[in-house]
Amino acid sequence: MARTGQPAVRHVAAVERAFAVLDALSDGGELGTNEIARRTGINASTVSRLLATLASARFVEHVPESGRYRLSLRLIELGNAVLGRLDLRSLARPHLQALVRETGETATLSAPGEHDAITIDFAHSSSVVQSVAQLGRPSVGHATAAGKVLLAFGEIELPSEPFAAFTPRTITRRSELEGELDRTRRNGYAKAREEREEGLAAIAAPVLDSRHDLAGIIGVQGPASRFDVEAMRVASGSLIAHATALSHALGGPRA
Repeated sequence: MARTGQPAVRHVAAVERAFAVLDALSDGGELGTNEIARRTGINASTVSRLLATLASARFVEHVPESGRYRLSLRLIELGNAVLGRLDLRSLARPHLQALVRETGETATLSAPGEHDAITIDFAHSSSVVQSVAQLGRPSVGHATAAGKVLLAFGEIELPSEPFAAFTPRTITRRSELEGELDRTRRNGYAKAREEREEGLAAIAAPVLDSRHDLAGIIGVQGPASRFDVEAMRVASGSLIAHATALSHALGGPRA
């Protein structure tokens, strides 16, 4: 038979039944053979053989104390192997483009650094007057939206006082910064308005991975004259939605 490059249409019934058993165990609890049979509609003797096969392949494990079965850590190993090959920039690109369409402003993707968040991708606004993002540019923790997300959600120590004052709006006191980070955690996003550069306003939200660790930061930025307080508030809904979707694509929380 000629190869078409497409998956075969016919399925292997035994494999489908094995997947049904795994699905039955997917709530994280322990189930006995009869309970799995009831949930899947597969007869108990077949379920018993499927469990023995899955256990030998380390997809499920038998719990001697209860005589029941549960999913094994082998599935986490496979999941991490898939997540490890995902390219954050490739996954984020459609979200950046969508944010530009939805907000009319420049969208950015930053990666957590040792001290600052680093811009690794962006999609520019089509407006004549726009905020220009730069690859490799660090986002200072206390003075930018992306930097605040890094401090709020990453395992980063707060900078030592005194904080550098870039503009009259820059946060320069630790107590004020701590309050800002608390608001960032509660709201799910950070904002900065002319705190690092005059005329620049930005918001940013965290992207979390399967361990709920900070994997990246999505932001929206624009001229402060146009991207005002109300525009930032409206854009925050789209920003959080895309950050959540990207987190889910990385195996992180849905919300």
